[in-house]
Amino acid sequence: MLLFRKLAVLAKIEVTYGTDPTPTGAANAILVRNAQINPLSVEAQARDLQRPFLGNSEDIVGAFYGSLSFEVEAAGAGAAGTVPKYGVLLRGCGMAEVIDAGVDVTYTPVSSAFESLTMYFNLDGVLHKFTGARGNVSFRGNNREATLWTFNFTGLFKPVVDATLPTVDYSGFITPLALNTANTPTFSLHGVTGAAAVLRNISLDLANQVNYRNLVNSEMVQILDRKPVGTIEMEATNMATKNWWNAVRDSTTGVLQLIHGTAAGNIIEINAPAAQITAPTYSDFEGAAMMSGGLKLQPTSAGNDEIEIVVR
Repeated sequence: MLLFRKLAVLAKIEVTYGTDPTPTGAANAILVRNAQINPLSVEAQARDLQRPFLGNSEDIVGAFYGSLSFEVEAAGAGAAGTVPKYGVLLRGCGMAEVIDAGVDVTYTPVSSAFESLTMYFNLDGVLHKFTGARGNVSFRGNNREATLWTFNFTGLFKPVVDATLPTVDYSGFITPLALNTANTPTFSLHGVTGAAAVLRNISLDLANQVNYRNLVNSEMVQILDRKPVGTIEMEATNMATKNWWNAVRDSTTGVLQLIHGTAAGNIIEINAPAAQITAPTYSDFEGAAMMSGGLKLQPTSAGNDEIEIVVR
């Protein structure tokens, strides 16, 4: 019997697309929760043979790949200017990493030169490998709960083998903080900030379009597009504070900023310079009127800046 609780996930940036750089438990272990793996997805064509008797005929497999999803706690890196252990995953989701030593590490989306990962998933001694993996990331911050990243990756399938579970080092992973007043000093949207911007829940999704491609002389996982979106739930305000309805009607965009954490080494900052609010509705939470709506994150004229993640 294999125990699902006994697993190790490793991830490492590839120098050459699809070439395994051999991640190790000591250097490349990822601390995950709610992991789900689809070791082998196949695209097949039925032969549909006609014979003098009834029954199936086998399928012809034309392509096969694997996928993996999991959550990672969204926290700092332990020291300002240190790369967070999940930084490799953000890079595999089409984001560039810029390190300002001793200050912060910043991630922004790119539109070309996408990096790729080799990922190992060892389930109690059964090792699954994906090379050329690329994926998508989303962020979730719920009131009084730890903040989380959710990652979804697609990769090129490699033969499954028996292998001893690696010895892993999770020392670079920092305990996350719950989203609340004490831990989340800054939230602002469209110029509304401070006591007027009372946030309950927020989610942001890079929404990459990830595609597995298999043609003669070309097999890869591609990021073809992205359309970042999100949702938000905050206390409703009067019109003197902010006329959200006019902002929606006029397709107005504005700055969104969330700073979570107060001590250097465990701060995450998320910035969106041109967030558009969509489909707002009212709801009741503990007697307070709440405004819930969608978010559509736009780039500025410079491009590749619709969302920025800063770890410091």
